[in-house]
Amino acid sequence: MNKRYPFLDLGTVNAEYADALKAAACRVIDSGRYVGGHENEAFEKELADVTGTAFAIGVSNGLDALRLIFKAYIALGRLNPGDEVLVPANTYIASVLAVTDSGLSPVFVEPDPTTLNLDTSLIEQAITPQTRAILTVHLYGRACYDQAMAEAARRHELLIVEDNAQAIGADAEHRSPQGTTRTGALGDAAAFSFYPTKNIGALGDAGAVTTSDPDLASAVRALANYGSTSRYHNVYEGYNCRLDPIQAAFLRAKLPYIEKECSRRRRLAHIYDTKIDNPAVVKPLMTAPDRCVWHQYVVRTAKRGQFMDYLAENGVGTDIHYAVPPHRQPCYSRYAGLELPVTERLASEIVSLPISACTSETDAAEIAHIINSFRP
Repeated sequence: MNKRYPFLDLGTVNAEYADALKAAACRVIDSGRYVGGHENEAFEKELADVTGTAFAIGVSNGLDALRLIFKAYIALGRLNPGDEVLVPANTYIASVLAVTDSGLSPVFVEPDPTTLNLDTSLIEQAITPQTRAILTVHLYGRACYDQAMAEAARRHELLIVEDNAQAIGADAEHRSPQGTTRTGALGDAAAFSFYPTKNIGALGDAGAVTTSDPDLASAVRALANYGSTSRYHNVYEGYNCRLDPIQAAFLRAKLPYIEKECSRRRRLAHIYDTKIDNPAVVKPLMTAPDRCVWHQYVVRTAKRGQFMDYLAENGVGTDIHYAVPPHRQPCYSRYAGLELPVTERLASEIVSLPISACTSETDAAEIAHIINSFRP
């Protein structure tokens, strides 16, 4: 059913980039180079510049970006199968899949109900002698990195891997040891997703790894290309996780507009925050809103089904990110006995409101007005 306020329409999102995207496609077609080459090299340099890292490696998608980071650390001897990795319990399953796929053991840490991100005050008590890394997820575009996390990593000599799939262009309030606040450069390595629905999306699957560690960068690049460091010289048992140059070209057309996209979403989030006034609906925390890039604007209500039906009846599209936490998925039945009440409560209450280029500032104000009339 067509909605007056659609949650997302990728045709509308990409319309403003249409000429640049078509030119990018023609450039690749005319080049005769369809794997690797100039577009990939240029994209990687531009992404490294955006994040302030020494290296960026384009890969096939966000999950592969995470998998390659963990596989590379294992290949380099920095991690070993069976090592524990702290992960947020409230995240998309891809975060955890990358850990278990590498033979590592996820240790689920509850979220802070005000930020919906990993509760960093719980990190110390989750660490054991087997803990070797923290996978921090900048969920919904809000950076999850602070002094507590940085200090725990330093004290216990833990790697920090960022799942930056949803937060390109975001900043943390705490400065990292490297002297930056920009996500993608806060930890030891970061994974990006450019799935079409992301703030900066490709026209298909795409991802990247950023790091300032030359050894990790080399290992990731090799693993993504059959484990090869040069032609017919395979150092690792690798994979085929390369980024297609046509997607690299599409992303190059969009990368210069990161700040424009962030600013648009921040304006919409501000309208929602100032105009939604309904005791049955909990708004997201607005601390340092200009550091968040608002990949999703997620509210909470104990009457979610009723709320979403009401919004649908009034022409408002919604979604849920995410309705089933990883430890409740059938593939992870071995974790089903874990007690994670905060995670499970959030999974039953969260609702994502429209916040893409499909939504105008007038739309956001009207959606807020509709929400204010909701009576459970």
